[in-house]
Amino acid sequence: MARALLLIDIQNGFCPGGNLPVPEGDAVVPLANALMESDGYDLIVASQDWHPANHGSFASQHPGRQPFEMGELSGKPQMMWPDHCIEGTADAAFHGDLDTGKIDFVQQKGLNPAVDSYSAFRDNDRSALTGLDSYLKQHNVSELDIMGLATDYCVKFSALDAMDMLPGVKVRLIMDGCRGIDPLTVDAALAEMRAAGVDLITSRSVIG
Repeated sequence: MARALLLIDIQNGFCPGGNLPVPEGDAVVPLANALMESDGYDLIVASQDWHPANHGSFASQHPGRQPFEMGELSGKPQMMWPDHCIEGTADAAFHGDLDTGKIDFVQQKGLNPAVDSYSAFRDNDRSALTGLDSYLKQHNVSELDIMGLATDYCVKFSALDAMDMLPGVKVRLIMDGCRGIDPLTVDAALAEMRAAGVDLITSRSVIG
């Protein structure tokens, strides 16, 4: 049985200077590197937002819509985002200080312009799977620690899907390894994850 670390979207686009920056998003990079350097994990996996330029979650694709307004995509309510993490751009690249050489597998997400993908495991319509669950099962992962950006969106949805799609796997959220967009929605996200059975820990549980 293996213990895995899942790094969620530690990309330039979600760090200061990016197109959709999370406050202090770059502060998680040194901790991610320290966790990867530790002997606490058998497998390191990272998710990467990888949108086509015409992605339907972008406000620019909806005339009259502004970023951070609520709109609709594929018949469901959708936050309208600034153009971000467009495939192949510097905005979509992992943060330059992240030690990507230690990452065993990268799961790209958000490739379908018709639906958003907060979770590293499946699209927001919960139909199309990324395949990450199968990868982790193939590697006999029994414990999964999650950290990254942003707590109230991609981290939350990934943790909840891990609980739902990886039965029997112990899922933990490394709270000091995450940063969120809005303090109120961060608190609600943490409560939702805890209620779903995710263990909320700090990095001291791994590296002391």
